[in-house]
Amino acid sequence: MPQHFHLVPDDLLRIAIAILCGGILGIERQYKNKTAGFRTIILICLGSAIFTMIAQRAGLGVNINVITGIGFIGAGVIFKDNIAVSGLTTAAVIWISAAIGMAVGAGDYTLGIVTSVITILVLTLFHILENYLDKIHHDKLYSIVFTGTDYDNLLALEETIKEHHLTSYRKKISKDGNCLEAAIVVTGHKKHIGKLDKELLLQPNIKSF
Repeated sequence: MPQHFHLVPDDLLRIAIAILCGGILGIERQYKNKTAGFRTIILICLGSAIFTMIAQRAGLGVNINVITGIGFIGAGVIFKDNIAVSGLTTAAVIWISAAIGMAVGAGDYTLGIVTSVITILVLTLFHILENYLDKIHHDKLYSIVFTGTDYDNLLALEETIKEHHLTSYRKKISKDGNCLEAAIVVTGHKKHIGKLDKELLLQPNIKSF
């Protein structure tokens, strides 16, 4: 005969705290218009808590399969094109949300709540620090199409970048018909990168960027 589990007041408390913790993290992701937003993070945290509660009642301890399942969800929000990768922070939030849900499901409310607060602090306060660092050490990816296939045009561009007190490295170079295409990552102060943008608009040998 299958074993039936009955809902007790402590279960309701765990469910409520899991929803609260998931909601705290979900609001931050929703505010930043990320792929996994308010409802998604709540459901991940709540689902992890419930799976943990069921596993403990079945005498299985912590269900490690939850971690494996969350890995598939996290991978689904990571996007990679030929040059850049995005969604890593959202994937990390999904992962930590599942960990918080498992902690709450195991009855460790303090660990779950404290971890939620720490995660929010990392996502907000460190974001401010990250923005400051990005301002003085900014990376910008340029996808440039030259009017011809003359390699000297690319070399001249790299000299122009140096003149603006910036550094660069090539990510990709290719030819499309009669045009040379280059993907270049430029690093430096945002102010200097802004000046470079204006100068590129005046370059007759650059078709688009």
